[in-house]
Amino acid sequence: MKATIYDVAREAGVSIAAVSQVINGKGKISGERRAEIIRVMERLNYKPSFIATALTGKNTFTLGLLVPDISNPFFAEIARAVEDRGHHHGYSLVICSTDNDDERVGRYLSLLQQKSVDGIIIGTGIVDRELVESIVAKSIPVAMIARELPGGRIDAVIVDDYAGGRMAARHLLDLGHSRLAVLSEHRKVTSSLERIRGFRDQMTEAGLELPEYLVKASGRDLIQEGKRNAAELMRYAERPTAIFCCNDLLAIGALQAAKEMGVRVPADLSIVGFDNTILTTVTDPQLTTIAQPTEQMGNLVVDLILGKQKVQQPDPVRTVLEPELIVRQSTAELQA
Repeated sequence: MKATIYDVAREAGVSIAAVSQVINGKGKISGERRAEIIRVMERLNYKPSFIATALTGKNTFTLGLLVPDISNPFFAEIARAVEDRGHHHGYSLVICSTDNDDERVGRYLSLLQQKSVDGIIIGTGIVDRELVESIVAKSIPVAMIARELPGGRIDAVIVDDYAGGRMAARHLLDLGHSRLAVLSEHRKVTSSLERIRGFRDQMTEAGLELPEYLVKASGRDLIQEGKRNAAELMRYAERPTAIFCCNDLLAIGALQAAKEMGVRVPADLSIVGFDNTILTTVTDPQLTTIAQPTEQMGNLVVDLILGKQKVQQPDPVRTVLEPELIVRQSTAELQA
């Protein structure tokens, strides 16, 4: 027998009116009490008509999240952080994987509008900024996470990618490496561009250059393309002694290529990743990487979205968090 609003009220120890207010986004109910009522509704499998609720202009208590690939551990960790923070406030989450493809982004943005989500969080690379700006024009709260929209005036919660790139270069230079290379994501991904810019600037300050042929971009299959590009780098007559990878999946591909080619890490080749996902501690050797505070990022972006529902800020909010170098076993001093 299906649960009713009366069952939810009785189980939560509140009035029917309070449950109705939670469903319809009305009333002065604390976030903690709202979340408890939502949990009771989930436990009893009570499903109010959110479609009817949306048609009346009420909140649906759902958020949308766009990421390039949910199978990437970094974005899985971002999604979990966003989901946990949303659940704390009584919100559910719809997750969409875009493969950094603008056509898919456009389809998912249309879908999320049809679902009448209360806010959209975007963590994917986008070239056509009008896709996002058209959503903002409809007064739907939108914020970027781990990405920025080039030329767009959109709220964002990011890590300082430029500083992270400098950090990786400084670490390798301090270890005595001078022949450095980079594995990056697709060139439309702003975070990778900033990481490369920081890496290159740090090398320039040390009197070194980073030629374009030593910067290899990848597409969708990051591990396999990272492996292929790293193998190409290691076949050069003057092969690099260290590789900076713009995410941990690319670094894992580089580790695989080195192993198959008989190149020892870190004795013959040092490798630095970026993100500090769970995978960094299960590789052999464990991976030196630049850490992003994923839980803090998820918390901040959800709070930013929910805050925009109440107060429309005239200027975009840009929150920049500091990365951290985590040194493990994949980097070592250059051997003479």
